[in-house]
Amino acid sequence: MTKTYAPIRLPEKFDLLTERWQPRVVAEMNDYQFKIARLQGDFIWHHHADTDETFIVLEGILRIDFRDGEVTLQAGEMFVVKKGVEHKPFAEEEVKLLLIEPRGVLNTGEQRHERTAENDVWI
Repeated sequence: MTKTYAPIRLPEKFDLLTERWQPRVVAEMNDYQFKIARLQGDFIWHHHADTDETFIVLEGILRIDFRDGEVTLQAGEMFVVKKGVEHKPFAEEEVKLLLIEPRGVLNTGEQRHERTAENDVWI
């Protein structure tokens, strides 16, 4: 019997995701999760002490602020925030993005906040 394989269709996954700042898992590779998220507005200053975090912008413009500067990402661009670096994402208009990070990483880093998303939620 032949197994059926199917791609993960990100546009369809985004259609299921209506909340902002609530990353949802779409795939795993080893101990890393691929998460989609809708962002708009200002997030909180935070860091991830033990891991890097990769942002890949699929639609929109994302600015990531750092204490000593910023980087602006447009659709088709990515950036890796190194572990321990404090950062704060901001999107004037809605952004759709793909995050890559180890399983179990909280979106607000080492702190709990009203924007802390539940971990390991698949869509």
